[in-house]
Amino acid sequence: MYQYTDFDRQFVQQRAAQFRDQLERWQAGKLHEDEFRPLRLQNGWYVQRYAPMLRVAVPYGELSSKQLRVLARIAREYDEPEVEVYKNALKTQGKLGTQKLPTHYAHFSTRQNVQFNWIPLSKSADVMDLLASVNMHGIQTSGNCIRNITSDERAGIAIDEVADPRPFAEIMRQWSTLHPEFAFLPRKFKIAITGATEDRAATGWHDVGLHVVKNDAGEIGFRVQVGGGMGRTPIIGTVLREFLPWNQIMNYLEAVIRVYNRYGRRDNIYKARIKILVKAEGQRYIDDVEAEYKQIVEHDGGPHTITQAEYDRVAASFVPPTLATRVLQSAEQTDADLRRFADDDVQFARWLARNVAPHKNPALRAVTLSFKRLHQAPGDADGNQLDTIATLADRFSAGEARVTHDQNVVLPWVHAEDLHALWLNAREAGFASANVRLLTDMIACPGGDFCALANARSIPIAEAITERYQDLDELDDLGEIDLHISGCINSCGHHHSGHIGILGVDKDGKEWYQVTLGGSDGSLLSGTPQAGKVVGPSFSAAEVPDVIEAVLGTYRDARNAGETFIDTLRRVGIDPFKASANGARFKVEVAA
Repeated sequence: MYQYTDFDRQFVQQRAAQFRDQLERWQAGKLHEDEFRPLRLQNGWYVQRYAPMLRVAVPYGELSSKQLRVLARIAREYDEPEVEVYKNALKTQGKLGTQKLPTHYAHFSTRQNVQFNWIPLSKSADVMDLLASVNMHGIQTSGNCIRNITSDERAGIAIDEVADPRPFAEIMRQWSTLHPEFAFLPRKFKIAITGATEDRAATGWHDVGLHVVKNDAGEIGFRVQVGGGMGRTPIIGTVLREFLPWNQIMNYLEAVIRVYNRYGRRDNIYKARIKILVKAEGQRYIDDVEAEYKQIVEHDGGPHTITQAEYDRVAASFVPPTLATRVLQSAEQTDADLRRFADDDVQFARWLARNVAPHKNPALRAVTLSFKRLHQAPGDADGNQLDTIATLADRFSAGEARVTHDQNVVLPWVHAEDLHALWLNAREAGFASANVRLLTDMIACPGGDFCALANARSIPIAEAITERYQDLDELDDLGEIDLHISGCINSCGHHHSGHIGILGVDKDGKEWYQVTLGGSDGSLLSGTPQAGKVVGPSFSAAEVPDVIEAVLGTYRDARNAGETFIDTLRRVGIDPFKASANGARFKVEVAA
């Protein structure tokens, strides 16, 4: 993990103190609401449908056990309504149905942040002080600025990695934090970076997507994509450079964002993202970026060129952790032990196959703890569960965990010989579902249960599908499927990139859902990133599980041996799936 310097710590603590002063002045009436709003947003404090929501930055997804325990404390002590009006509002409007009010929870988002949905603003400064005590904050998790930079959860440990992207991500974080020129961009700006051959960071769907590559000479550089994004207009980023020398990436980013800042739409919030500018201007935008980059390098002297000394300074904070000293058994003995445990217990065998990934260090593994289970929203973890993750990280993963793009948690430093012991502990805690990359390992935003922007609820839809597909034999038979759910067109649940996408829409004040098929995030399983296609008119909440079942039935009937859902869909086309989805609607209407 990145080790904070004295300057870093002082910066975060001063920011927390500054926020406390702003809060107190607002409470005293010395700061108008219109003045306080942008200040709280710059520190991650939104006011949502029923209560404030805090978004905590987790740069490139890394969390220490100490940080997890502070997040657990915040969940237990601060994440609850200040008054009963919140609970009453939920109950009277029927927004949660029979679902337990999910207070005292943290939520892992698709952008590797952690969110809390019920912390009163009156206690917000206390929470910021707690976060600062473990080098955490909400800086630039909101606002029209460069947001939290995301990466592959296996960064630095992946066997398919060209180079560790975390030092570059950290240099970008330091450069972009409170950048005076880019503090008020036309719209929010998101960067993702990966150093692996497989794109596990969905880089094509970001405002800027960076992929570490090697050229024919073996030199390290970046493939640069610009102008990706979801929302109302899903677009895959355009490649501006197939290869940019690594030391020039900051100068080039300066050019990319400066041209956007100069010409991006500020008159229309729906057309303000960089994807609209790149799509509208095409080659002209690319030419302007290249001209700006030339000006920065040749006229200004390349002020953001990364020197080898600077790279080495930052990279030194990402050395592998010191693992517990002990006498390790041979790899052959470890493999034999694991095979024996797997032969004795099919659940452990499934977990090994689904939740355990190879590691750059052959003695270690990366293990995914699943946060997708019945009666708990995808990506949610209560205070006790956060403490349990911290304990597992301390015991099995050198005190480190990582939030994933798929709303799970990875332990990146697990000894292979500890896998069975970890599984026993994870199973007891409820984190050992062997469903990673299967249908129930779905992505879902908080939706209308919390978000003021949402048109429909996501959580009950996720719950209904999860409840229907509890049989692991059936899930294994269906194979790897990306199911993504968004409560509105803003696409926080990334429905566009799901093999199956579900989008909440509003029709005459009622909740309906569009279903899309064939999306891809760019991973090895999904192939080239692309947006899914709508299969028909929107469906009611009651119809959605039957629609999904009908679509999967078509897949079962049409697939070849060993063929995945997405491969079958691409081979036979969308029409048979569209017909089965609309047929399911007819059956529900007849039954009703």
